[in-house]
Amino acid sequence: MKVLRLKPGKERSLQRRHPWIFDAAIAKGGGDAGETVRIESHDGRFLAWAACSPASKIRARVWSFDEGQRIDAAFFAARCRAAVQARGLFDIASDGQRLVHGEADGLPGLIVDRYGDTLVAQFLSAGVERWKAVLADALLAATGLTKLYERSDAAGREREGLPPITGWLRGEGPTEITIQEHGWRLGLDVATGHKTGFYLDQRDSRRRFSELARHRRFARVLNCYCYTGGFTVAAAHGLAAAGALQGAELVSVDSSLPALDRARAHLALNGFEAANAQFLDADVNQTLRRFIEEGRQFDAIVLDPPKFAPTVAHADRAARAYKDINRLALKLLPPGGVLLTFSCSGGIGADLFHKIVASAGIDAGVDGYIAERLGAAPDHPMTIEFPEGEYLKGLVVVRK
Repeated sequence: MKVLRLKPGKERSLQRRHPWIFDAAIAKGGGDAGETVRIESHDGRFLAWAACSPASKIRARVWSFDEGQRIDAAFFAARCRAAVQARGLFDIASDGQRLVHGEADGLPGLIVDRYGDTLVAQFLSAGVERWKAVLADALLAATGLTKLYERSDAAGREREGLPPITGWLRGEGPTEITIQEHGWRLGLDVATGHKTGFYLDQRDSRRRFSELARHRRFARVLNCYCYTGGFTVAAAHGLAAAGALQGAELVSVDSSLPALDRARAHLALNGFEAANAQFLDADVNQTLRRFIEEGRQFDAIVLDPPKFAPTVAHADRAARAYKDINRLALKLLPPGGVLLTFSCSGGIGADLFHKIVASAGIDAGVDGYIAERLGAAPDHPMTIEFPEGEYLKGLVVVRK
C-alpha cells in the first residue's frame, strides 16, 4: 500500500474529518491516478484511506477514516445503498432526484441523478473514475434500474487530468425524459442538458416561487437566466391556481435559444396558455438596463445566474458581477416587489452573498426585507463535516 505522509500540523483538517488533502499539505509519497493510498501524519499515525489524484491540487480525497476499512467492491456497494436509502429521509415531490452528492455521501467526485427510470452519473475525480465499473453496477443494484447514462463532461475532470466522456454506460434508451415535479411536468435531455440534464437543486425554490405567485398574484414576472423555464412554469402554476394567469406578463430571458424553445414548450406541456409570455434570447445585463430605460417594472424577479466564482480565487470578480445584476433588478421592483436571487458559486459564501446583495441595494437606492433564505433541495445535502457542500445560496428580498 502506497503512503502519503503529511507535513507537521497538516493533519488537523483530517482530524475534523474533512475529506480533502491538498498538494501543499504533503511532505512525501504519491500514487497512481485513483489508487487507494494510506494517509499518515508526519509521525506515521494513520489518518485515512484516500484516492490519489496526482494531477489535481486536491491531491487525495478520503474514502474512509477507519483504519480497518477495506476499500473494495463491497465498500462501494454499501456506500451506494446508503446514499439511495438516505433519500427516503426527505420529502421529495418528484421522480427527478439527486441520489449521490459526492463528498456528502462519502463518494468524492461522484454525482448521480435519477430521472424516472434512468440514472445519469458524473465521474469527476480520479478515484471514482478508477472504480467506475464497480460503481455503475452498484448504483443499478441499489436502485433496481437498468439504464445509466454517463455525463462526465464537466470542467472538473480536466483538473483531474481526465478526458470528457459521455454516453450510455449501462443499458440504453431515449435521452429525452419528462419528469414530474410538485404539480407540474418538465422535459429534459440527459445527453445535452446542463449538468446531468436539469437543475434538480432548485426544486424547492421553484415550489416556493409558485406559492408566492399564488399568494401575491404577480401581474408581471421576470425570470432571468431562465434556462428551460422552471421558475416560469412554477409562476404560471401558482398564478393559475389563484385564477390570475390570464393577462399576467411572464418574461423569460436567456442567451440560449434552444433552452428558450424548451421553456416555451414547458408552458404548453403543462397546459398553461399564457398569451403574454415572452421568451427573450438576450444578454441579461443588457436586458435589465433596457427595461430600466423603458421605465418597466416587475412584481417578481428571479436571478439564477450561472456559476460566477468556481473557487475563492474568483470571488472578487464574481462579487462585482453579482452586485451589478442585483442592483439592476432591485431598480425594476416597485415597493412590495419580490426578488429571488441566487448564487451557485462555491467561492461565494452565504454571508458574502448577503453583503453583495446589500451593497447592490445601497447603490440602487433601495432597501428591502430579507424574507427568506433558500438553498439546495435536501437531496443535495450539506453535511456537518463538509460545509463546502453549501454551494447554492438564495435570498427572497421584498422591496420596502
